[in-house]
Amino acid sequence: MALGISVYPGLDNTLEENVALIRHAARLNITRLFTSLHIPEHDKSTFTDGLHAILAAARDACFDLIADVTPESADILGLSSCTPEAFYEYGIHTLRLDDGFDATEIASFTRNKTGARIQLNASTISEEFLTKLSQNGADFSQIEALHNFYPRTGTGLSVRALMEKTTLLHHYGIRTGAFIATRNGRKRSPLHDGLPTLELHRNFSVDLAARHLTALGLDDIFLSDSLPTNEELLTLAGIMPNQVTLRAVPSSNNDAIRRLLVQPFTARPDEARDAVRAVESRSRVKELSIPLPPENTVSRPFGTITLDNSEYPRYAGELQIIKRAHPADPRTNVIAQVRPEELFLIPCIRPESKFKILLDE
Repeated sequence: MALGISVYPGLDNTLEENVALIRHAARLNITRLFTSLHIPEHDKSTFTDGLHAILAAARDACFDLIADVTPESADILGLSSCTPEAFYEYGIHTLRLDDGFDATEIASFTRNKTGARIQLNASTISEEFLTKLSQNGADFSQIEALHNFYPRTGTGLSVRALMEKTTLLHHYGIRTGAFIATRNGRKRSPLHDGLPTLELHRNFSVDLAARHLTALGLDDIFLSDSLPTNEELLTLAGIMPNQVTLRAVPSSNNDAIRRLLVQPFTARPDEARDAVRAVESRSRVKELSIPLPPENTVSRPFGTITLDNSEYPRYAGELQIIKRAHPADPRTNVIAQVRPEELFLIPCIRPESKFKILLDE
């Protein structure tokens, strides 16, 4: 998974703020930088100097700079042609192609000799268009995709729409990214309502939105707004890739159980209707010689995390996350409860998915 920030020359931030943001993100091992060359509201008098400063800072930080471009972007920058080669020489190594480019042109761009990568608009892609790219000899190893962000409240994607497009792109072997918004930092002009890909995320914390995109299988996550807080950058940098991470409230004071609970687990490949079942828990309980007397054997609503006790001999030590409510069972201990606002993450745990539980203090 790659992580990124967004910087917009001539809009919201001073030149010094943009450069400081890039340098700080680089220290946190964030490696990608998104910008746009066609924002109507940007200050044209400061745009060029701001872009040059961003390019220099990105180059110093070894960032991959992604620019959202249209056919008019070459004229804005004074380039001789609107080609990957011209943008690459200017310092932009990944082109996110907005409206105005057809399949024949994009396919030819993917065969450029500089190594410049082509990024598609993941939110509007269709199988028909991907088929046309293939028919025109596109080099799919040079293609990736990035979903839109949506400044206007109520216009962000649904989870279903995001997953349909992402699944299609993954079928073609195309890595796909999406945006999350700042909640506590400086939101981008002109609306200041945040720039999420998913409408669900518009008022989410960076932590929860990023963990959700990770759980959905996105390959890249970008903070989209003008100036996230230091805490938000740290949170993004600490996101654990390739797993579903859920916060839970513990109901056991047993230190051994808590140590077991915070280890990473894998969901069984044979998906149960009523629960997520951890592959490793029984063997780990045996290895750690954790005693399992019956305790807190209460009812199990959706989101309950349980551990089968010694009264369930064959299954003793099995950890589950409950997907369908069950009554109390004297053979099963309740050890934690997924936080209410994170219950929606449980269905993201698919067969053989990695998952991890973060315990509230």
